[in-house]
Amino acid sequence: MSNRDHFINTLRGETLGEINSQTSDEELFQNQTLRPVLKLQNDLYVEIFKYYIIKNKLPFGAFSIDKKLVYIEKTILNDNKFRNLLIGITIGFLKIEEYKIYTKNSSALNKRIITMLIERLKSQVQLLDEPGNY
Repeated sequence: MSNRDHFINTLRGETLGEINSQTSDEELFQNQTLRPVLKLQNDLYVEIFKYYIIKNKLPFGAFSIDKKLVYIEKTILNDNKFRNLLIGITIGFLKIEEYKIYTKNSSALNKRIITMLIERLKSQVQLLDEPGNY
């Protein structure tokens, strides 16, 4: 195991989610790799989204909760540059062998990353109202 892989293992921690004999390869990768990376990078995702709100001069704090949730989802799904930034931040914490697995099925895994990120940010919508230091 390379120093980088060891360092990443130390940072990411344990597998998150259920794994059993019926778990698909994609779900296994999601629970062993993607979920720990998303958890590790959570604070960064929140700050990046807050900066996105400020940069685009949105009155996000004035939106209703429902409108905020819709905005989070639409932003991540429709802004390709922003979505690719979030995916890049995620795959940057893959080990080399995991990256090789990721490249074989990147389209489906990107969908999983985005779905989990949307849900993660929606569940923390109150943090997005806090002012950033930008």
